[in-house]
Amino acid sequence: MDIYAKKHIKLVLWYNIRLDFKENFVYIRDMKFYHGSKEIVETPFVHGSNPNNDYGPSFYTTLNFDDACIWASRNGSVGYVNEYEVNLDHLKILDLTDKTKFSVLHWIAILLQFRVFDHPFERLHQGRIKKIIEKYSINLDEYDVIKGYRADDAYFRFPKEFIRGNISVELLEQVFSLGELGVQYAFHSIKAIQHLKFKKATLTNKKYVGQYFEQVKNATTLFDRLLEQSIDSNEGTRIGELLK
Repeated sequence: MDIYAKKHIKLVLWYNIRLDFKENFVYIRDMKFYHGSKEIVETPFVHGSNPNNDYGPSFYTTLNFDDACIWASRNGSVGYVNEYEVNLDHLKILDLTDKTKFSVLHWIAILLQFRVFDHPFERLHQGRIKKIIEKYSINLDEYDVIKGYRADDAYFRFPKEFIRGNISVELLEQVFSLGELGVQYAFHSIKAIQHLKFKKATLTNKKYVGQYFEQVKNATTLFDRLLEQSIDSNEGTRIGELLK
């Protein structure tokens, strides 16, 4: 899947994309992806992650080196950022951040299938959870790579408040678009994993230790402010209206 543009068009280039020039076109061939970990991971594999992660068993990466450093250092000590080069030709990519095709509801429907709820919450809202999955779910087995928002344990309260009916879908979209949650790429299929070529592992700098919790704090502060405004307002579309 080559992404190309004629030379006379002004291009914005990222440092992690290698360009091949041929005739009158610029071809974006290989991209650099990063995986933050406590270990060096030369051979990624799909089922190495927690099956209850955002998109189920996948190998989770980012295009942002700093984000990978922060993730690798989230447990209070330095870790490794593993760098991979990937040719995306022939890989089928599901881009959940593409607002022309998907909404935050499609992302939530996937999240609800893999994330584990506390039992009281699940019992109270099982009807809504089931309806969201039925109406907005996407079959991930049809894709090799999934691009979407990050919703680890620290951020999982956001979609839960939407399911409770405390915030609108518009507000939830705003939180994940404007907050500090980041975007991740999940290599979901064996075919996708085979496209990952390990290049090197870099030990993270001590400056990244503690930054994960700063991200969580900033995102939570933003959400708490928006949640307070939302509870006092009737604006926006709530889950009850969407599932009628």
